[in-house]
Amino acid sequence: MGFDTETEPGGLMDIEAVQRALNRSRASVYRYANTDANSFNPIYDAKRLNPEFRKNQDDLLLFHPNEVARFAKDVLRIKQVTIEVRESPKNQTQEVLEAILVELQGIHHCLKGRS
Repeated sequence: MGFDTETEPGGLMDIEAVQRALNRSRASVYRYANTDANSFNPIYDAKRLNPEFRKNQDDLLLFHPNEVARFAKDVLRIKQVTIEVRESPKNQTQEVLEAILVELQGIHHCLKGRS
């Protein structure tokens, strides 16, 4: 079973991406997720789908593609699991950040040449 899914910036999958990848309902994904009303970062549970670390209760549940693949293989018993991550189309913010990075790399190279 191969999955082709778009991810959030940083390579993480939101609930909808996990839902499409596992071919399960949104409610099922929430039932699989390792969440707790009293703690928004519960300890790792190998039988559950473990989200990435959240800074506060209102942060979205995001999952690493490797965790989704592990869960599909080990818990759901899907025999062959491959998740292919496609980058989202570039937006204006990403283009500006890349231009800043190129500029900083140029400055770094120039300063390195002086020393």
